[in-house]
Amino acid sequence: MSDELLNEEIPAVEEAVVAEEAPETDAETIEEPSLEEQLKLAKEEAAKNMDSFLRAQAELSNARKRFEKQQTLVYVNANADLVSKLLPALDDFDRAVESVPEAISEDNWYDGIELVHRKLLAILESLNVTEIEALGKTFDPNFHDALAAEPSDEYESDTVTRVMIKGYQLGDKVIRPSLVYVAA
Repeated sequence: MSDELLNEEIPAVEEAVVAEEAPETDAETIEEPSLEEQLKLAKEEAAKNMDSFLRAQAELSNARKRFEKQQTLVYVNANADLVSKLLPALDDFDRAVESVPEAISEDNWYDGIELVHRKLLAILESLNVTEIEALGKTFDPNFHDALAAEPSDEYESDTVTRVMIKGYQLGDKVIRPSLVYVAA
């Protein structure tokens, strides 16, 4: 008897499922938009696509500019790091050249030493490294580090009277400020 009930229920369930799947075509009919409406929709979509394109193009341009700026900054920082490591050797070279006894400065080999010194200065110049002018200039904490203030008859107050260690800059970036004495 249970088989008879199952057989009777299955066709009823199948008819219900088929009825749900079949769309009612009589109740609603779908109309296509008119040509004017299609044109309006196409123009709106084209404007939206153009706006997206222009935004993407501007974003790409800005990204390129940022990349170029970062690349330049990395180059300047790398050069500044290299030059800051060379400056103590240059300071020693300057002191050695300035304190050479007269007897040695007349020897031919000493001319070679001076040539090496000039080449080192030329290399720094080619990297856009310049010495910060300090002696006789007004003290500027952006370019000078003051060791002390000293009385001076020759210079006005806040003027650099002596330079103990030369300062250098790479372009506009200070690599090392000048170590100076300032008139009180």
